[in-house]
Amino acid sequence: MPSTFIRLYLDEDVSVLVGEMIRARGFDVLTTRDAGNLGASDRKQLEFSARDSRVLLTHNRVDFERLATQYFEDQTEHGGIILAVRRLPSDSVLRILSILNTVDAEEIVNQIRYI
Repeated sequence: MPSTFIRLYLDEDVSVLVGEMIRARGFDVLTTRDAGNLGASDRKQLEFSARDSRVLLTHNRVDFERLATQYFEDQTEHGGIILAVRRLPSDSVLRILSILNTVDAEEIVNQIRYI
């Protein structure tokens, strides 16, 4: 089990049910809705997650791959991005938990993980 657990930030396109299911397993999860960031741009979502030392979970592969490239080119750090294919919430949770249970928060900084 990692010593520094990943803290998640769910983009608004990810079901809040996914967040509730992961939170029920003891992980720190913040949704866009709970953070008051509904309607904010993708850039603002990534900036928020980086400031709050959270890994952003989204279904929006194209835009967040582009933003991650820009962050890399600008030598700006983000907490990590998990890009998920749309699935049933229970299936998504199992895939997310496989990362949360094996990857340290420091290991995922500036990385993209695909599930």
